[in-house]
Amino acid sequence: MVSKQHLYHIVFFSDTKAGKLFDIILLWSILISILVAMLDSLPDVHQSLKTTFYILEWFFTILFTIEYLLRIYVSSKQRSYILSFWGIIDLIAILPTYVSLFFYGYQYLLIVRVVRLLRVFRVLRLAQFNTEAMSLLLSLKASFHKIGIFLSAVLALVIILGTIMYVVEGGENGFTSIPQSIYWAIITITTVGYGDIVPQTVLGKLISSVTMILGYAIIAVPTGIITVEMARANERDKKCPTCKTKNITKAKYCNNCGTKLKSQEAGFPPPDPKTL
Repeated sequence: MVSKQHLYHIVFFSDTKAGKLFDIILLWSILISILVAMLDSLPDVHQSLKTTFYILEWFFTILFTIEYLLRIYVSSKQRSYILSFWGIIDLIAILPTYVSLFFYGYQYLLIVRVVRLLRVFRVLRLAQFNTEAMSLLLSLKASFHKIGIFLSAVLALVIILGTIMYVVEGGENGFTSIPQSIYWAIITITTVGYGDIVPQTVLGKLISSVTMILGYAIIAVPTGIITVEMARANERDKKCPTCKTKNITKAKYCNNCGTKLKSQEAGFPPPDPKTL
């Protein structure tokens, strides 16, 4: 009989053959269920394959329900997993089908269809199986304060530009208020440019040109901040604790001194379930 600890390692980690097989099956199940949900939203396809989609939806719902209950059973901190981000996503992914059982009558059909759209939350579950996604999330967390300061500077800039354009152009050219002018500054500095508000004066066009050029420079800043944090994270992961040899991120043993390297995915009990 498979022990609870062994089941836990299979369900939450992928450093064993059984764990990898579990993740692969789950990934394909999520992808297929999302495809079914997309096809089911097409009116013509829904009418012709209504019964097939209904059966498939219940099949995947039962499958993910079993997986959700299994994760709760094997977790050392069940409450923490249930209230964690991924625990809530797992629950949201299976609830719509069960909720639809309690709606009867034609007048509730639209509500059921809207509730069942929550099935797309299954796509969020793909991220938890990707180690690189976790690396990106850690880099975003590390650069949070820098990006916050950067966004504050951008906010101040669009307020200043919006106020200037309100004074320069005026209401007759579409800049009827400072908030409206700030809206123009945002869509201009982000290089979106809907074209619903366009400066007419020479000075206004000059300011608009400068704003667009600033936009290209501003877009590159957060990318650079996150890239630096990701590079730092990689440097930390690539060093052997004994001889400090680099570039050994995915190795089990150091290729210089033979020291066994610690795996971030090994061990029981796990890190805080909220990070899973």
